[in-house]
Amino acid sequence: MHILISEFMDEPAVDALRQRFNVRYAPELVERREALLAAAGEADALIVRNRSQVDAALLQAAPRLRAVGRLGVGLDNIDLDGCAARGIAVIPATGANARAVAEYVIGTALMLLRGAYASSAEVAAGAWPRAALSQGLEAQDRMLGIVGFGGIGRLTARLAQGLDMRVAGCDAALPPDHPAWRETGVVALPLDELLAQADVVTLHLPLTPGTRQLLDAGRIALMRPGAVLINTSRGGIVDESALAQALRAGHLRGAALDVFDQEPLPAGGPLAGAPNLILTPHIAGLTQEANTRVSDMVAAGVTMALTGGAAASATRAS
Repeated sequence: MHILISEFMDEPAVDALRQRFNVRYAPELVERREALLAAAGEADALIVRNRSQVDAALLQAAPRLRAVGRLGVGLDNIDLDGCAARGIAVIPATGANARAVAEYVIGTALMLLRGAYASSAEVAAGAWPRAALSQGLEAQDRMLGIVGFGGIGRLTARLAQGLDMRVAGCDAALPPDHPAWRETGVVALPLDELLAQADVVTLHLPLTPGTRQLLDAGRIALMRPGAVLINTSRGGIVDESALAQALRAGHLRGAALDVFDQEPLPAGGPLAGAPNLILTPHIAGLTQEANTRVSDMVAAGVTMALTGGAAASATRAS
């Protein structure tokens, strides 16, 4: 059986798959759509990250496909209905990169609240902006608002509570009396109320028609003046132009975006030059440890799917 891997994967996991299968490890195919379609023709399993589009055209080009491994958790680049119709198992790395994302959120929140880490060049050049950098904020007793309270959101809440932050959450799938709120000690709030109260807002949502542009200009205006916004979930959930305007106007203290409506982010867009803005290239969930966990989990799941193991049914797309 043949496995095609079209984006980067931890080498030991690739080697483990090679012990049982014919593996083509070709991460360059993510940039070569036609070559990916051609290579998919002999694949019994395909392993991707978030940029390879497992859409109707790819499924049609892959008549032997039995499993799709996703090196991550978001599934918006995979045609789940098309996979389900053909009985193709979809295997995400659920939970494997949660710690990496949660630590990214807390780290960037602390940086943006403190506002003291962008002056290295000035200090090295002999400047001494001590007065300008003496107005940073502490995390203690400030509110973290978590929009989307799944596994990553809950872990982020726990880390924030360790810093003595107050934590509120919002999740359309969890009613206010859901045990998750009581078990975590997190206050459930409606979205607009959370935005109005939180000092830091972090997003942990899938991209769906209902969440696209969820934080548009109107909702960004609802945010508490001087608040911080962090998005590590999916581009398209935040109106990038409205965010840039809110930063330039001083309505928000800062923001961090790890995901964008178009990736790679085109040069010269509205975010270019916006103040107090951290931009990273979709790496919040990527650390050495997370890469190992994600790759091992997907390799195991794909192996089970191709060999008829019980785990395949547990990870089948629904």
